[in-house]
Amino acid sequence: MELFHIGFLSVTLVDLLDIALVSFIFYRLYLVMQGTIAIQIFAGLVLVLGFSFLAQALDLKAMSSILRTITDIWVVAFIILFQPELRRLLVLVGRSPVIRLFLKMDVDESIDEVVGAVSELSRKKFGALIVFVRATGIRMHVETGTKLEALVSRTLLLSVFHPRSPLHDGAVIIKDRLIEAARCTLPLSNLTTWEGILLGTRHRAGLGISEQADVIVVIVSEETGIISIAENGTLYREIPVGGLRKELKARLSVEGERSLASVWRTVRTSGWS
Repeated sequence: MELFHIGFLSVTLVDLLDIALVSFIFYRLYLVMQGTIAIQIFAGLVLVLGFSFLAQALDLKAMSSILRTITDIWVVAFIILFQPELRRLLVLVGRSPVIRLFLKMDVDESIDEVVGAVSELSRKKFGALIVFVRATGIRMHVETGTKLEALVSRTLLLSVFHPRSPLHDGAVIIKDRLIEAARCTLPLSNLTTWEGILLGTRHRAGLGISEQADVIVVIVSEETGIISIAENGTLYREIPVGGLRKELKARLSVEGERSLASVWRTVRTSGWS
């Protein structure tokens, strides 16, 4: 349905919707890349796209062809050069509460088993690194460890993290009710201290994976027995054993309500609107 004309252009309702969607996507890209060197390349790409659109509108065939070629090369170069920024964008999309509304997670029993194991590991000062996967999987890191695919149980976790176990070094990765793998290698965070406290390898690994993926990480210090949680690149230290269950349920449980009203509420509170 045609709404109005701007010179030689006729604008329809679909065109307005198209412009709104593209504007929203570019705005979100800008927010993610703001403050990085990628924003300069992104601005250049937007400029070339604008000139390309103008050249096509004016029917400048040679100029359109040149700009289209430049745009194609620019897009490929942009993807290669800025993989970390693009990966961060995809992680942010996966972390959105709106996306989680449509995911079903069955972690209540896993939380109970993990809390039981972590309580004992903390008391004995046995180090542990336990990763709960939320919206997006981390298969690349799962494949670095020993595949288990066993139901989460307190006994199994205590066996894995016993200092004499060949699997105790590295992370256990849990998805829903299953331990996918043990002795997994995780990326280390660039941070070496947190609030003035020197971070060991276990805490840097927990923090590192939480920076790159949609996960919740439980860390037990083998020196002090202190329990920490890493989420979205933030480390929450000295979690009391009595409060660990509540902390994990608040971060991992998905509400059952999935009505349109609840989706809209989530969109508004998450800043998507």
